[in-house]
Amino acid sequence: MESSEEDDDLPSIESITPQSKIDSVHQSLTEKGIRKLCCELLDLKDAVENMCGDMRTKYLAFLRISEEAVEMEHELVELRKHISSQGILVQDLMSGLGREMDEWKRSSGDADDSDSFEDNEPLPNEITDPKSEFLEKIDLLLAEHKVDEALEAMDAEERNSPELKGAAEMSSYKSAFTERKAVLEEQLLRIAKQPSVSVAELKHALNGLIRLGKGPSAHQLLLKFYATSLHRRIEAFLPSCSTCPNTFPATLSKLVFSNISLAAKESAAMFGDDDNPAYSNKVVQWAEREVEYLVRLVKENAAPSETVYALRAASVCLQDCLNYCKVLEPQGLILSKLFLVLFRPYVEEVLELNFRRARKVIFDLNETDEGLESSSDFVAVLSEFAIASDTTMTDCSIRFMQIVQDILEQLTHLAVLHFGESVLARVLQLYDKYIDFLIKALPGHADEDALPELQDHTILTRAETDSEQLALLGAAFTILDELLPKSLVKVWNLEIENGGGDGGDSSTSSPSLISSSAPELKEWKRHMAQSFDKLRNYFCLQFVLSFIYSREGLTRLDALIYLTETPDDLHLPSLPFQALFSKLQQLAIIAGDVLLGKEKLQKILLARLTETVIIWLSNEQEFWSAFEDESTPLKPSGLQQLILDMNFTVEIARFAGYPFKVVQNHASVVINRAINIFSSRGINPQSSLPKAEWFTEAAKSAINRLLMGSDEASEAEEEYECEEEEEEEDGHIVLPEIDDDEHSDSLETSSLSTMDSFESFASASMADLESPSFTDSES
Repeated sequence: MESSEEDDDLPSIESITPQSKIDSVHQSLTEKGIRKLCCELLDLKDAVENMCGDMRTKYLAFLRISEEAVEMEHELVELRKHISSQGILVQDLMSGLGREMDEWKRSSGDADDSDSFEDNEPLPNEITDPKSEFLEKIDLLLAEHKVDEALEAMDAEERNSPELKGAAEMSSYKSAFTERKAVLEEQLLRIAKQPSVSVAELKHALNGLIRLGKGPSAHQLLLKFYATSLHRRIEAFLPSCSTCPNTFPATLSKLVFSNISLAAKESAAMFGDDDNPAYSNKVVQWAEREVEYLVRLVKENAAPSETVYALRAASVCLQDCLNYCKVLEPQGLILSKLFLVLFRPYVEEVLELNFRRARKVIFDLNETDEGLESSSDFVAVLSEFAIASDTTMTDCSIRFMQIVQDILEQLTHLAVLHFGESVLARVLQLYDKYIDFLIKALPGHADEDALPELQDHTILTRAETDSEQLALLGAAFTILDELLPKSLVKVWNLEIENGGGDGGDSSTSSPSLISSSAPELKEWKRHMAQSFDKLRNYFCLQFVLSFIYSREGLTRLDALIYLTETPDDLHLPSLPFQALFSKLQQLAIIAGDVLLGKEKLQKILLARLTETVIIWLSNEQEFWSAFEDESTPLKPSGLQQLILDMNFTVEIARFAGYPFKVVQNHASVVINRAINIFSSRGINPQSSLPKAEWFTEAAKSAINRLLMGSDEASEAEEEYECEEEEEEEDGHIVLPEIDDDEHSDSLETSSLSTMDSFESFASASMADLESPSFTDSES
């Protein structure tokens, strides 16, 4: 009972709509709406299609009506001209009839005479006028567009009619003749201006204009025709420029200059340019405008200026255009100067941007250039130095030659002729930056001196060992003395001379450029050698400084050696110079391995090292101040030891086959300065010093002792090489200027320059000391 009562209390659920029914009702309403909308859209689509069809039909009808209207307009113009000519004809006929009637009336005396006249003379309407007939004939020919016949008839009439000759008074007939002449001229102009006119039709129409006395207009139409034809052909060719970026200027230049040549020939044939300079001047002016158009097209359609494609396109364009200009010169068209003036800034811009890209590729080792060839001949040559040095620096050298050769290969003969000096200057600038790049890798170089191209890009590994440093020098020297000259010879089309270096095989000798064929190359190579000297001198300076100064920054080569120490009875050089001999001996052995085949560089380098020691000593004021100090006692033995050391240094260079003349000169300066100081302090060199021959023999004997492995050499080596490898110096000494010409002269005058092979310290013996080959023939 309780449950039933509770059921009665609950509300009835029969009137509640289920959620599923609600969803079905809404879904059905949505589907109906979508279907209705789709139907409306389809109806709208049909209406739009019908409207488009109607519009297309009406548009075609409009075009057809427009064409008919244009044709009707032309017909109305022709009809108006015909009516005008007929009106003139009727007017002339009426005036002629009036005059005839007046004469007829005056001549008739009476009615009989009038009858007689009517029987025997024609009626007025039967009278014919030749002028009117001629004008009618001309009108008929012009209406039928028979311009040739009309032109012939008018020429004949103008020659035969006195009324049309000269500056006669303007008559109605002459006025009518002039009007028909203007109509004929207009028809000829219309023929010449048609876009589809052929060359034969154009020449025919222009000849007609010339016969009508409209030569300037005909000449202008001739040039306009060739200009329009050229531009139309160029527009058809331009879309294909991107597919042939290297050679498209050749096609463009051929189109332009062949068109100019044809126009010039036709102008001369039709107008006689030689007899009328005005026409030839107009041809020249028109040709100059077309050349400007050509230059603008090449600039606009070439590849980006920093690519080799742009450089090749510019070189090809320069070569072909100047050749075509030369061909046109017999026709009176001098266009080469104008072309060079217009094209030179673009070529200079392309060269500059290409060498900027070269600097970026060479010095930013993270940069890649897929266009560079990896199978070049010089890759194998420069890769030999990778064994002894960091591969990063070797990659830099290889990239340098790859990109320089890539740039040089794009140049044509005439591009070299006109821009060769500019190219050489940029190669020199690039090589100079490359040398600075290598100097940065040597010990002792301050990081703040880095090249702008290196900042935030590349961190180079220092070349700490002697072999690594010599490898850098070898790569730079190989590029200067062998690889770059070979590349330039190919481009400059010069002969090759095999340089007969000491011990050099003819197959490996570097090519020398004949100065008579290219004087600018001789000057260029001199500057290149000066740039390489920066690297060589910096290496020598750092090498000598690491030998002279200790880790604490104290000099090992000071005046105390000559002020306090007593020479021994063996007459050996002082310990620093014994150590120098040992270091040079070791460096010569390393150089023989690293710079194999580069005997010229080995000699120059090791000779420069000996020079640097003496130059440093000559310029070290602290060293000389100790001798000049009045409070310090001087001994003759100190002067003797100093002179012996200088002679020992000279004999090192002489014995090893280095160019020793410059070393000898610097040593003489040091000796003379020392003698003057000692003389001013009261020591007489004449009485206290042995003869000059003694120093020479003592130096040779010392070299022999050291080569035989004496204890003194070992002690000197232990004293100066007890530390680890050379440290990096915070600063460096600037070397004084050395006369490179004098240095090169010593290379030629040295009696040892004829030796067959380089003789290092390691291969020397006592027998070598006694050999005549070590005696200077000039001394």
